[in-house]
Amino acid sequence: LLPPWYTSRVIRRQKTRLLHSELRNIAIIAHVDHGKTTLVDAMLRQGNVFRANQAIAERVMDSMDQERERGITIVAKNTAIMYYPTMDDGRSTMVNGSIASSIVDRPSSPSVRPPSAIKINIVDTPGHADFGGEVERVMSMVDGVLLLVDSVEGPMPQTRFVLQKALQAGHKAIVVVNKIDRADARPDYAIDTTFDLFVQLGADDRQLEFPIVYTNALAGIASTDATMEHGRWTIGQGNLRPLFDSIVQHIPAAHGDPNLPLALLVSTIDYDEYRGRVAVGKVHSGTVIPGEQVIYINHAGEHKHGKIVSLFVFEGLKRVEVERAEAGEIVAITGIADINIGETVTDRENPTQLLAIQVDEPTMRMTFSVNTSPIAGREGQYSTSRKLRERLFKELETNVSLRVEETESPDAFLVSGRGELHLGVLIETMRREGYELQVSQPEVIYRNIEGVLCEPVEEVIIDVSEEHQGTVIEQLGRRRGELIDMQAPGDGTMHLVYRVPTRGLLGFRSDFITSTRGTGVLNTLFAGYQPLAGELGIEKVGSLIATESGTSTPFGLSNAEARGILFIPPGTEVYAGMIVGKHQRDTDLEVNICKMKHLTNMRSSNSDVAVRLTPPTLMGLDRAIEYIGPDELVEVTPKSIRMRKRILDTNIRKREEKRQEARV
Repeated sequence: LLPPWYTSRVIRRQKTRLLHSELRNIAIIAHVDHGKTTLVDAMLRQGNVFRANQAIAERVMDSMDQERERGITIVAKNTAIMYYPTMDDGRSTMVNGSIASSIVDRPSSPSVRPPSAIKINIVDTPGHADFGGEVERVMSMVDGVLLLVDSVEGPMPQTRFVLQKALQAGHKAIVVVNKIDRADARPDYAIDTTFDLFVQLGADDRQLEFPIVYTNALAGIASTDATMEHGRWTIGQGNLRPLFDSIVQHIPAAHGDPNLPLALLVSTIDYDEYRGRVAVGKVHSGTVIPGEQVIYINHAGEHKHGKIVSLFVFEGLKRVEVERAEAGEIVAITGIADINIGETVTDRENPTQLLAIQVDEPTMRMTFSVNTSPIAGREGQYSTSRKLRERLFKELETNVSLRVEETESPDAFLVSGRGELHLGVLIETMRREGYELQVSQPEVIYRNIEGVLCEPVEEVIIDVSEEHQGTVIEQLGRRRGELIDMQAPGDGTMHLVYRVPTRGLLGFRSDFITSTRGTGVLNTLFAGYQPLAGELGIEKVGSLIATESGTSTPFGLSNAEARGILFIPPGTEVYAGMIVGKHQRDTDLEVNICKMKHLTNMRSSNSDVAVRLTPPTLMGLDRAIEYIGPDELVEVTPKSIRMRKRILDTNIRKREEKRQEARV
């Protein structure tokens, strides 16, 4: 009853393998800063991925500059480890505490057979919800997940997000209670709250029976049991073998029939300087062979012809070229110049389209436009609208949760993303690549649901000391926040859970840090859409605006300092309409910071040196985006971050303000 092409392939290959017992595909998911990348580092070290004398950087998987600077994972990355399980007689293949890359100390008895190697493909994923698109596309490549939970904090807001995506994909999870060595560790609390989270997210019986592994990722130790000794939790000494054994035992083996027609779903797009575009994805069925003619099916269902030129699999931190790869393996292919994420590479004779990756829609947008300031074009390599357009649409090839729309103006583009951090990382990346542009204040994306205008809302989880709780509650009340839960753990802090409109959180983070004196902890998570909450009671922020172009002087800044907080130091090039500080009132104030003392017979030109100024508050990109208002812009260049009024000329700006007031 089988079709001729199936039986012929079976005869030709003389085997049909539906389950790959020697292959595991897993993703590591967790809240930000719960130790995902540190754990991957330890797994790579004990998997003998590095040479004995090789210098190894911390968080080796965080290869982007921004990932190291921000301390978060932004882009999902693939790696692979060859693991040799414990042998049947209980002996382990270990070398100096590391899992050996080859069988050593073989048993002399021929009846005891050493185990075969098991390849574990690992995907390190971001923990921040703003980069949820990375998590969503990775779920199509793996067959199970490691859920990291901090032994003190337990599940956090981003834990809910990443776990929800894993459960929706039907994956089984291994719960890894990390940082068990902390003095205030409470693993029982972490496990209980994690189980409650599984129940809340609708996990089935199979998913609820999750195995538990305790780890100290920094030391590279794992255990399936934790004990209390001298008032602290401990898992003894050892290595990560219990974690690897749990992966082999509980994560389903990769499955797929290599004799069926080829079906490969592209989940990641990379670029190689010599080979061009590289498509990374999982082979769901069939066999991939370099030089084979294939069809790739795009999102519109169109069939296009292509050829696989090169084929790679992951080994450690490298991609290794191979001659074939079968169903279940995660591969990288080259040769198809215009393939995109979510498209299917399939057999020419029997094409099969896989279900495309579903990604949540953006909730926030900004306007990216050509820089129009008086000093534009001096610091950037790319400053034209053509270059800006090319770069933004190129980003769509790899950033699945981003949207770019053209506007009526050829110099401006509407860019939509998951949040301020998501868009801020894109702007910073472009700035470092030599682009010069200006961006507007972020604004939320409204939706019309069943005839009702709705706006995005977020769940806000705050841990703050009791002395600052009143200020925080007042601030969120003005921003239409709804208190969901309030708890007092008894250690002098308050645990607050709010539901706040996303537009009410714009600019809130900097106010929160100031009001709590840097001691508060703030986490947010997208919680869906709800009807428009109405006007917000946010106080308007006034700015200090430069009236003249030139160079700021100590004398001019000293006069402006009495009116507010300065953003620039002396010797900074400014132009009329540029924001140089924050006014102490809610109105804008124009100041001349280029003013110099007049020279007289009694005063020399060095008299400015005696002026003492308070160190300015330097505004980075993230703070500048939070600060600006609807009539202001952030000018971004490879060397500078400046804030300015949308209309630079004072007279024109005042006339426009009067028109707006008359309309109201």
